Amino acid sequence: MSDAFIVAAARTAGGRRNGQLSGWHPADLAGEVLNALVDRSGIDPAAVDDVILGCVSQVGEQSFHIGRNAVLASKLPDSVPAVSIDRQCGSSQQALHFAAQAVMSGTQDIVIAAGVESMSRVPMGSPTNLAVNAGLGGPWSERIQHRYGVTQFSQFTGAKMLAQKYGYSREQLDAYALLSHQRAAAATNAGAFKQEIIPVEGKDGLHTKDEGIRYDASLASIGSVKLLEEGGIISAASASQMCDGAAGLLVVNERALKEHGLKPLARVHHMTVLGSDPVIMLETPIPATRRALERSGLRMQDIDLYEVNEAFAPVALAWLQALEADPQRLNVNGGAIALGHPLGASGAKLMSTLIYALRARGKRYGLQAMCEGGGLANVTIVETL
Repeated sequence: MSDAFIVAAARTAGGRRNGQLSGWHPADLAGEVLNALVDRSGIDPAAVDDVILGCVSQVGEQSFHIGRNAVLASKLPDSVPAVSIDRQCGSSQQALHFAAQAVMSGTQDIVIAAGVESMSRVPMGSPTNLAVNAGLGGPWSERIQHRYGVTQFSQFTGAKMLAQKYGYSREQLDAYALLSHQRAAAATNAGAFKQEIIPVEGKDGLHTKDEGIRYDASLASIGSVKLLEEGGIISAASASQMCDGAAGLLVVNERALKEHGLKPLARVHHMTVLGSDPVIMLETPIPATRRALERSGLRMQDIDLYEVNEAFAPVALAWLQALEADPQRLNVNGGAIALGHPLGASGAKLMSTLIYALRARGKRYGLQAMCEGGGLANVTIVETL
């Protein structure tokens, strides 16, 4: 079985909700990323065997097969097929897994794994709200509600449970949020994102920097943000930012490397996906990481950098604590609290950042973990080349 190599990685800079990227139709925004991957690799667009595109809210402008529409909005020819997938926040990370599995099997040689989400034009929760507002039922049947003793599953509830389980205070969550902004600001000022970001037109000109970073953030300013519930410890400042964006990865096997003269950025070393308790929900990256390390034969100390999606501050903190990981290796360029979380695009976005961060530091192994709605998690380990 062949290896899977990532030969190009690209993302848009994140746009705040109703911000710089809110004028973009999501299919067009994703099309820009597809074009960038083709341009960066130099391949014939017709050589792409498939496009696998993640998107969470597949309704409105993201409906009617957003993956295919992204291809139609790009320079790829009509002959290139596509599929749209939803594994919640891990959608485009799962796209990478599917792409890697395809090229490793030899059934396809060149596959694009990508993702997009416009949280300005298709607000979070739109598919569920559309049904409920029409007087129809929600996604959780009475059987599911009875089984788990809840009327609905909530990521906020999961984050709150996680913080309680691991004993975090508001002050700890706010301190972590500040660190995310500080790291993201430092990385931006140092030009750490330049290789991965593709410039696109924003409302006020060329958009090349993640819009959500608070360069002047302080514990006082973060601590002044209203809590999401009375008596709680989580505020909007310690949660990921709603974000517009797209990202993608070009994945090939060894046959395509040789045939097209491609140079790999990284090799997909291991892939894990796991489910666990859908009520606490956001804890699954912990057992998923343990499984990934066990099956890959690696130890935590072998991993040079980690990207763990900052859906909420307790997710990253609990992951660090439970796995006794090195906090200096986690989200070294900031995370979703500062940079934004464009749902379906975040998996490919984090992988792009991870690969370039590893290469900039001359490091070998990177691990990406993503918590996902329903108590799911994807973990991917890559090796730079």
